[in-house]
Amino acid sequence: MADGKWISYLRVSTDRQGKSGLGIEAQRNGVAEYLNGGNWSLVKEFVEVESGKRIDRPRLDEAIKACRIYGAKLVIAKLDRLSRDAHFLLGLEKAGVDFVAADMPNANRLTVGIMAMVAEEERRMISKRTKDALAAAKRRGTKLGGDRGVVPSKKAREMATETLQARANARASDLAPIIRELQAAGKTSLRAIAEGLNEAGIPTPRKRKWSVVQVQRLLGRI
Repeated sequence: MADGKWISYLRVSTDRQGKSGLGIEAQRNGVAEYLNGGNWSLVKEFVEVESGKRIDRPRLDEAIKACRIYGAKLVIAKLDRLSRDAHFLLGLEKAGVDFVAADMPNANRLTVGIMAMVAEEERRMISKRTKDALAAAKRRGTKLGGDRGVVPSKKAREMATETLQARANARASDLAPIIRELQAAGKTSLRAIAEGLNEAGIPTPRKRKWSVVQVQRLLGRI
């Protein structure tokens, strides 16, 4: 049974289908049937007219962005409406967006799980080759330094910090247009902006309510 916030993405392949609504209504009904029952809300719907062979889909990008902003899941009617490209589906996983295909609800876990296993096997092989190379170097008498993976190196800590900062900056970029809309509507104080974000149902990165301090930090990144 569906619950929480959802963003729907509907796609047709031709301008004719897009203008006539052919295929869109069927997809919309498929989404509605999947969401039927439970405690859920459909925040937004995005419709795109684009060939499935292309990866650049602006409306899908907007849908993914909306999922991040509202802390919602992406729902599609049919798996082939999203993409037949496994690499593209992995991109969704990297974007931190959970998606469900109404016609195959378990496809998300199955698809991403298979790709994760493949990636894990690749990492395992790389790790094994690295360890074998280090062992061979040690046998040759080569002096091996470094942390040996026990204590994170300064470089590793810097990379981790950069990753967290990049995520925070991306989140701020997502929210910037909404902040400008709130300010244009007269909500210019930190408290008013926090109230506006909370009223819109937009959570903080930790899925909590906005406070004055958090809004101040957010504005510092915009």
